[in-house]
Amino acid sequence: MEGICTSCLYSSITSLSIEYKNRRKLLNTVKKNRTLSTRICAVSSVSTVQTQSEKTALLVKDISRTSALEQLDIERGVCIPFRKYSPESVRNKVLESRGQIFSLVGRGIEIVWSLGIYWTTLVYDYLVGRDEEVVPFRARQLRKLLCDLGPSFIKAGQVLANRPDIIREDYMNELCILQDDVPAFPNQVAFNIIEEELGQPLEAVFSKISSKTIAAASLGQVYRATLRASGEEVAIKVLRPQIEPIIYRDLFLFRTLASFLNGISLQKLGCNAELIVDEFGEKLLEELDYTLEARNIEDFLENFKDDPTVKIPRVYRQLSGSRVLVMEWIDGIRCTDPQAIRDEGIDIDGFLTVGVSAALRQLLEFGLFHGDPHPGNIFAMRDGRIAYVDFGNVAVLSQQNKQILIDAVVHAVNEDYAEMANDFTRLGFLASGTDVAPIVPALEAIWQNSLEKGLADFNFRSVTGKFNQLVYNYPIRIPERFSLVIRSLLTQEGICLTLEPGFKFLEVAYPYVAKRLLTDPNPALRERLIQVLFKDGLFQWKRLENLISLAKENVTKLSKNPAFRGNNRGASNHLKNEQKLDLTDTIKDGARLFIIDEGIRRQLLLALTEDSKLHIQEVVDVYRLLEDQVDVPSMAMELAQDLPSVARDILLSWSSSVLSDR
Repeated sequence: MEGICTSCLYSSITSLSIEYKNRRKLLNTVKKNRTLSTRICAVSSVSTVQTQSEKTALLVKDISRTSALEQLDIERGVCIPFRKYSPESVRNKVLESRGQIFSLVGRGIEIVWSLGIYWTTLVYDYLVGRDEEVVPFRARQLRKLLCDLGPSFIKAGQVLANRPDIIREDYMNELCILQDDVPAFPNQVAFNIIEEELGQPLEAVFSKISSKTIAAASLGQVYRATLRASGEEVAIKVLRPQIEPIIYRDLFLFRTLASFLNGISLQKLGCNAELIVDEFGEKLLEELDYTLEARNIEDFLENFKDDPTVKIPRVYRQLSGSRVLVMEWIDGIRCTDPQAIRDEGIDIDGFLTVGVSAALRQLLEFGLFHGDPHPGNIFAMRDGRIAYVDFGNVAVLSQQNKQILIDAVVHAVNEDYAEMANDFTRLGFLASGTDVAPIVPALEAIWQNSLEKGLADFNFRSVTGKFNQLVYNYPIRIPERFSLVIRSLLTQEGICLTLEPGFKFLEVAYPYVAKRLLTDPNPALRERLIQVLFKDGLFQWKRLENLISLAKENVTKLSKNPAFRGNNRGASNHLKNEQKLDLTDTIKDGARLFIIDEGIRRQLLLALTEDSKLHIQEVVDVYRLLEDQVDVPSMAMELAQDLPSVARDILLSWSSSVLSDR
């Protein structure tokens, strides 16, 4: 009987080990395939290039083998099989008839003439030595010129306002005030478009519709209406008529002009100019299709469905189409009116905490964020929620990009500036193979200067200003999605300062990030938490205490918002969860790692005995921070329930090591 049991035990161990090895083999195969795929798609490294001319020549050769859109997909960590924009589709649309070709030639002459005259004035200023003193005047001239050239150029100017890699800062500041307000097109034209999309008369669907537009922009305009069937108030967004052919024509001309600038762009930015136009074209054509905006709204609704502090308008799919979007009307307070917000009994600090947390969730948790959160697109609801509107301009960050961003934060915390520079390469700011050595000291200077000021004087605008100088002086390109990130953060910081001049953005952002690191079940974040807690092989007790304190602070601030005190069941449930840090998974994972991972176990034991003394006091301090956050009996019960799984992992690990020794 004993022999049989031993045999069974050995057989079980062997089968478990085989299963473990198969899993490892499968994982390695996936990793190899992923690496191989990346190597096939990625632009070849040029790390051995010695001169700028050789580097440019090799980059041109690489780019000839890899299209601009493929490069963008590689940087983003995504593959888009069907896209609205491609250079080929734009060219085919523009050249499909003789009449359009004549229109194209006329428009090309207009653009070249207007930009040529402006460029000539800049050259003249330089030759007579007054180029610096007339910068404010020339910047205003450029803004007016872009407005005169129409919607495509207005949108291009708004993009340039956030691209320090392309345009100098004084011009950027002028383009920041570029407005996309244009005269509204006639109501009857708009109403005809709505009826065409609905397939029925306007009166059959709406009992009332505003006689004037609520807002008019370069791509469309908005009306307020009431649904006949339900009496609900809605917003109707209507695409400007005949705007699509104009946009396609201008994009074709943009790309044609960009092809003449590839050499300069490769030297200054490390990429060709056509890639920049392709980024711009993708986003612009997405804004022309309201079915995509409807999908964006539904994605935001899904992401925030369990968050009672955020309001996303409902979209009426059955009443919407590619040229018309019908959505719930948001009756809120403009977020630039602090007195009106206070009059509704809303705590400003609590509201701002909700806003910053919602923005960071979009960026780091969902990877889908609002790309244009200006004051006209964000409202305070009377119950304390923050509301967003206008989802035509959103950006997506892949899981890979989010993880690299978190890596960059960890490297900044650990003051590992060389790895920070490498993170920029992985995110697409620097061309593959670029020597990061000259950039490292500049990054260190920017970060150290910010740290010396502390949270009290830190603001994104001052840091961005220094970063803009770095970008302008080095071959750094800001990918479109990250220019939106920067614009989004700057805009929202500006809104916060309007509501509360003494507000410190990072005083909310840090606690949120701390809570994410401590509570998020994502294995990648668990790994980053370990990197944060260990520096040079030493456990950072003070850093752990700070993380816990900051995470608790985030929960406390959020609980001030009136939205948490709502009467609906979802809000009260969320409040119950938010009153305490949910560290269950973190503690369970930590216990599992301590038992299974010999390296972690050794590091933690060494941490308890560093400097030839027992760090009992540090353990006590951490426990005191957590004692009101953790239900010890429940935690012990969950750990006990998890023991079979832990035992299985131990057995698998042990059997694998035994068999590998053989």
